[in-house]
Amino acid sequence: MEALLDPLQYGFFQRGLIVATLSGALLGFIGVYIVLRGMSYIGHGLSHAIFGGFAAMQLFAASFYVLGAGLWGIASAIAITNVARRSRLGADAAIGVITTASFALGVALFARFGSSGPAFDNALFGSILGITNSQILWLVLVTAFTAIVVFTRYRALLFTTFDPEVADVSGVKVGRTEALLMIVLSLAILVTLTVIGVTLVAAMLVIPAVVARMLTDSFGRMLVLSTIVGAISGLVGMYLSYYAGVPSGTMIVLVGTAVFLVVLAITGVRGMRRTVGLDSHAAPNVKEAIRP
Repeated sequence: MEALLDPLQYGFFQRGLIVATLSGALLGFIGVYIVLRGMSYIGHGLSHAIFGGFAAMQLFAASFYVLGAGLWGIASAIAITNVARRSRLGADAAIGVITTASFALGVALFARFGSSGPAFDNALFGSILGITNSQILWLVLVTAFTAIVVFTRYRALLFTTFDPEVADVSGVKVGRTEALLMIVLSLAILVTLTVIGVTLVAAMLVIPAVVARMLTDSFGRMLVLSTIVGAISGLVGMYLSYYAGVPSGTMIVLVGTAVFLVVLAITGVRGMRRTVGLDSHAAPNVKEAIRP
């Protein structure tokens, strides 16, 4: 008990614990849609794209770097979606071009001009040092916005996730729905970079969702389980980060990986089979969920 209470006497750890737990829950929640759509790579790509905006805004408008990086990430996400839909390039190629160029720009700006905001290493690997109340507020607002979007557009998002062609024919505005999902994802990545870090945020989008998929065939339960796994990974990872003296993002991802290995050992082949052919497993539940 003492090991749990001692770190709480420090204000920076209290803020870090709140942010880490909320970040894990948020990424686990939105990660379900990303994993089921077979778009795990887009989390990795967008995190790198946002890093470019993160660096550029600190250089030209340090006081507004959060807003600027968010707009940069949203613009990158929409550009990826439009390029993939309107050209012969696939989404992976669009991500490869847009996001790596943005990341390279961020590295170049940091190397040439330095930073007036969070340090380079903190942006890459995450850190609980220097977390402000405004960052916590941004995280809470984005989490609330994400919940509102998912619950008000639940059927459209569900239908688009599993069968976008049929959804389009059925009257669902697939393009707008996908753009909305990309906006939510960009904002989620932006507000979690402080603790998770650019290089590791994609892992927390994938690991909780995969763990949840190994445990259930129900889409609704998968959302709940993925959120819980993400939150627990953030909370436990923050404590271990404090005592081990390693970056918070690294430890959070390692905790998530440990949870995955435990679930894999328990579910065995049956759990792994659930992660293959996701559409065929979930289609009956989807049809039931979207039925008027």
